[in-house]
Amino acid sequence: MRPLIARRETGPVPLPRPRPDPAPSRLTYRAQRLWLTPFFRMILRVGLPVFAMLFAALWFATDEEKVNALRDQVAEVRREIEDRPEFRVNLLSIEGASPAVTEEVRGALALDLPVSSFDIDLEALRARVEALPAVASASVRIAGGGYLSVDVAERVPALIWQTRTGTVLIDAEGHFVAALADRVPEAPLPMVAGAGADLAVDEALRLLAAAAPLGDRVRGLVRVGQRRWDVVLRDGPRILLPAAAPRAALDEVLLLQDVQQILDRDLVRIDMRNPSRMTVQLTPDALETLSLQRSGQIPVGDERG
Repeated sequence: MRPLIARRETGPVPLPRPRPDPAPSRLTYRAQRLWLTPFFRMILRVGLPVFAMLFAALWFATDEEKVNALRDQVAEVRREIEDRPEFRVNLLSIEGASPAVTEEVRGALALDLPVSSFDIDLEALRARVEALPAVASASVRIAGGGYLSVDVAERVPALIWQTRTGTVLIDAEGHFVAALADRVPEAPLPMVAGAGADLAVDEALRLLAAAAPLGDRVRGLVRVGQRRWDVVLRDGPRILLPAAAPRAALDEVLLLQDVQQILDRDLVRIDMRNPSRMTVQLTPDALETLSLQRSGQIPVGDERG
């Protein structure tokens, strides 16, 4: 059947074209569905650029000449930055140390100034300074103006320790400070002796503080068997303290000194090691006098010599 064609006076009029099918093709539909997948989008947006960069880097790394040239350029840029005046350290400042310790710190640092701040390992320098016996702690920092600032906290000598190998200074924690011949203390210090005395410094200081009423009569303490102390007096008996509760035993002796002046008598030693009984040892002259008194050869209360 032939389509009807409307006619005008000027001629036939064509009919409108049919609209295309709005449905996508199968390939387009699959592409759209694939793009809606998060994993696929992540591969295109992240994975593909990363792969391209890795491939380019691998290709560049296989060319040894380009790698060496890049390495030389980086080294040259770094040298130029490190050699700038604002990054150079020209002076060393040491604070908080005595002149002798200052020289020890300067020698331990062993810096050849000027030097770039990039070539200075602050932690390593701090470890060198704190390794010195006379230094308790230290801080190292780069200050403005090209200064390397070192703040030192010295160990304060608390006791003079007489050992078999020599006489040294130790602090309140028992740490070695210096040999007595190398560093003379500013003020007189009490003396301790014996093996293991540095391990019981706290107890020694407490005993010395308790014996303060005796003043200059206290010569020092001797560590015996690495377990107990003896108090040595300059012009009196030696006080043997027990390993347990030595402070209480010393207080008892001091009380007897206040009441009976026991430390002023002719005694060689006062043994307090037995908590239930105090034992005293007389000098040879006092022992002879006591024997004569007991035999009746001299009256009680008679003094000889």
